[in-house]
Amino acid sequence: MRIDVPDGQHPIEYVWGDLVPGIGMAAANFSLSVYAHTTLGLREFEAARLRIAQINGCVFCLDWRTDRDGEKVEEGFADAVTEWRTTPAFDDRTRLAAEYAERYALDHHNLDEEFWERMTAHYSQVEIVELSMSIGSWLAFGRLNHVLGLDSVCVLPGS
Repeated sequence: MRIDVPDGQHPIEYVWGDLVPGIGMAAANFSLSVYAHTTLGLREFEAARLRIAQINGCVFCLDWRTDRDGEKVEEGFADAVTEWRTTPAFDDRTRLAAEYAERYALDHHNLDEEFWERMTAHYSQVEIVELSMSIGSWLAFGRLNHVLGLDSVCVLPGS
């Protein structure tokens, strides 16, 4: 870890809550809102989330699987995300979610008209904004946790 966490303190709670409460709690609330208020399907949500986790290298995020009422993506889904361009496991929406996440994180200046035509053919404007905000959350906070070395020691509070 790059941040000293006092003995007996939960690393995520300490860094995000105690160390910078004005910023950390707002960030935590935003991060949790992505999960609590999503309207996106589980597969496209997880395809985008896992693609960002792969790009960030966040150990915790790579291991995490979103659970919706006891439902999670199938075993091997993360491997399919790695192969999003060619995997037969994805429909167009799921493939686009992984592509958008990758391009958002690595090549956002080149999101061209051809890409947006495909996105708007498969996603509503509300879904595009929601997916964009979700990707932004995962990119920022997964990267923050990885850069500070929190990703290998963290669990979500209450888990």
